[in-house]
Amino acid sequence: MPEGIIPELLIVLALVLLIAGVVVATRRRPKREGVATKEDIEAVEAAVETKAEPERTTQGAIEAPTSVTAAPAARPTLRERLGKSRKFLGDRLADAFRGAPDDDTWDDVEAALIQADVGVGAATKIVAALRTKARERNVTEAGEVRSLLGEQLVELFDTDRDRALGFASDGPTVWLVVGVNGTGKTTTIGKLARDLSERGRSVALAAADTFRAAADEQLGIWAERTGAVLIKHQPGADPGAVAYDALQHVRAKGLDVLIVDTAGRLHTKTPLMDELGKVRRVIEKESRVQESLLVIDATAGQNGLVQAREFAEATGVTGIVLTKLDGTAKGGIALAIETELGIPIKLIGVGEGLEDLEPFDPKTYVDALLT
Repeated sequence: MPEGIIPELLIVLALVLLIAGVVVATRRRPKREGVATKEDIEAVEAAVETKAEPERTTQGAIEAPTSVTAAPAARPTLRERLGKSRKFLGDRLADAFRGAPDDDTWDDVEAALIQADVGVGAATKIVAALRTKARERNVTEAGEVRSLLGEQLVELFDTDRDRALGFASDGPTVWLVVGVNGTGKTTTIGKLARDLSERGRSVALAAADTFRAAADEQLGIWAERTGAVLIKHQPGADPGAVAYDALQHVRAKGLDVLIVDTAGRLHTKTPLMDELGKVRRVIEKESRVQESLLVIDATAGQNGLVQAREFAEATGVTGIVLTKLDGTAKGGIALAIETELGIPIKLIGVGEGLEDLEPFDPKTYVDALLT
């Protein structure tokens, strides 16, 4: 190797070693405070992008919120609430309507109506009219007979009758509520008070059932719930005196409605109907009774019809409140009451909730039974 080349190689090698040392020193040099490196900037950008993305599951789907407000449950329809009665009557009518109508068909329909507590008199009347219509319209199919039955049941009611509760045009409105114990009389009063209060009317409740233990306490609970005023005397007091004092209080305070709870059974020698008649007479010396509402338990069946007759004679019943209609399989009692007594059903109880007291509409009721 020539001698001139060696010094040049040594110079090149020295330069390479010098450059390598500078590079190594630069990489090991600590970062100056306050100066961001390229790596710092890239790390920050990556962190920002990560936080900007929504939280995801392992499958990549966006996590749903941990708490969701559930939608309020839909209130059951009358058809749903009358499920027991609809099934009871529907099963029996299905057996009757198996083919073209004949004598057996009419007998089966009548039997089904009687079993549903429509009553013998009402059932006979319904079937007689049904046969006439079927003959006049030349009905030959069972499905058509069912439609005719629906029409006939609605016609048993006076659909033009005003079923709204009456109010006084001047002064306080007075409603007398009667019925045997256990029919839901006091609960019905509470529901009426709640509805009136929600409509902006001031209400007072008279605890004139002074013979039943704790009757005034039960009524007092409803008064607290609904914001009504409770007027009561000592247990065993004269019911007429309670009604009289309640009426005077309502007048003095300018309240809108007085609802009088009455006895459903007495523990004295005085007959119940005589006592109820006395309460009404005491009120009518000072005012007018706009409504005398008889509360009947639908599960009582034909016994309810007997009760209606007795109370109607004693207290001049102006309307029926049919309770517990959702709990019976024999809802035909409504037809029997209006057909045989001519007393309008004004309200129906279809549940235990405060809102489960509804105005009675004949067509809606029949549709709920047969549809």
